[in-house]
Amino acid sequence: MIALIQRVTEASVEVDHKTIGEIKKGLLVLLAIEPNDDEKKAKRLAERVAGYRIFEDEQGKMNLNVEQAGGDILVVSQFTLAADTTKGMRPSFTSAARPEFSDKLYQYFCSQLREKKFLVPTGKFGADMKVSLINDGPVTFNLSI
Repeated sequence: MIALIQRVTEASVEVDHKTIGEIKKGLLVLLAIEPNDDEKKAKRLAERVAGYRIFEDEQGKMNLNVEQAGGDILVVSQFTLAADTTKGMRPSFTSAARPEFSDKLYQYFCSQLREKKFLVPTGKFGADMKVSLINDGPVTFNLSI
């Protein structure tokens, strides 16, 4: 399971020219599910995303997590993060989980963040989405479980 997290001042996701999810300050999470992932991994990754200290404290150090910074979390499915790019000039997606399996774990991951009382708008799994963001910093990390 892979989460590309970006600290943002705002982010949104659009499907068919309609905004379906948006946040102001917080994290944009692009989430990829791999075949060997399970609920235990999804729960652990949600804990890491929620607790990862990438927001600045009063001294300007990355010392605060998204909750401490007063932010929300927008989650967008992104199977291309699981691509194998080691050979050739075209990515292979054999390392990404099948859509039916991925959608269930994607929903479970989001539910774990909601249990922590975060507002968690999402994209639409499997849809052609347009994601907009203002990356704060820029600050971007790749978390894997």
